Amino acid sequence: MSSKKLTPLSNTEAASFCSQMALILKSGISSVEGITIMLEDAKELNEKKLLSQIYETMTRTGIFYESLADTKVFPEYLLNMVRIGEQTGKLDEVMESLADYYEKEANLAQSVRHAISYPLIMVTMMLLVILVLIMKVMPVFNQVFKQLGSEMTGFSRAILNVGEFLNNNFFIFAGVLVLLAALILFLVKSEKGKKLMRSFLYRFSHTRELSDQISAYRFANGMALTLSSGLTPEECLHQTLGLTEAGPFQRRLDRCFQSVSKGDDLCQSLLKEHIFTDIYARMAAIGSRTGVLDEVMHTISKQYESDIDVRFAGIIAKVEPTLVIVLSLVVGAILLSVMLPLMSIMSVL
Repeated sequence: MSSKKLTPLSNTEAASFCSQMALILKSGISSVEGITIMLEDAKELNEKKLLSQIYETMTRTGIFYESLADTKVFPEYLLNMVRIGEQTGKLDEVMESLADYYEKEANLAQSVRHAISYPLIMVTMMLLVILVLIMKVMPVFNQVFKQLGSEMTGFSRAILNVGEFLNNNFFIFAGVLVLLAALILFLVKSEKGKKLMRSFLYRFSHTRELSDQISAYRFANGMALTLSSGLTPEECLHQTLGLTEAGPFQRRLDRCFQSVSKGDDLCQSLLKEHIFTDIYARMAAIGSRTGVLDEVMHTISKQYESDIDVRFAGIIAKVEPTLVIVLSLVVGAILLSVMLPLMSIMSVL
């Protein structure tokens, strides 16, 4: 677990912190003593700085929740659950559950990055190969044609013209590439960019289904944790509202919360607002009637996690051969547009 200048912790860092605290608390050591132990073992300067700040607040207030909140680096959901854990006397169980939750979130984020980064790398490589062909290789072939007393025509000539235009306006082209790279970074790194990207991708059925699955997974995982802490369904819904990304799913979740606040049954509201699929909603209903809703929610989150992994694996399995085929066809078409006329000229010499 590390923190750079007390910037917000990543899911991996939050999972590491919660895991260490859960181990300490389950050993019968108090939270302030646990922070002292972690501070003694800390090796990185930023980690020491964070733990020192937590320790100072702990010795002043004696409240673990306030100590974490004062650092302003922990996720809001983690802070809320720590507060509940202190109030209910289940802080060790809450920290263990939070460690598992943020570890799953880190794995999910890694799966998303892998699914996105691989196609981007393939597309970048494909574009570079095509650019080298049209900007460097095609002019060489054009010189060969001129030496043989002929000229490029049709498709090959059009490609050559594009290459010459790019060579003649290289700095403009480079500027466009820089702007494109900046746009990609904006869409990937900034919150506003991510929101725009999610809004755009939500228009497509496959990405919409995947987005809903991820939101349902986070919701079920959060509900399992909050329900096991002894909160009412309404309180659990309120705590988990911030776990899903803003969009249609969260609006459905808001409507579900309003229904439960008015006294409606939680599971019926989940089914009505299409938070879960029919089978998962029915599983939740059975769990609610039998008093094991928290366990059922945990099972549902595990199943959603498995479904998401399968879907990501399917996307990657389809994207890889598709990009290879497209690259091969484009490069092949460019080379054939030159080689076939060249072979015809050579055959009559």
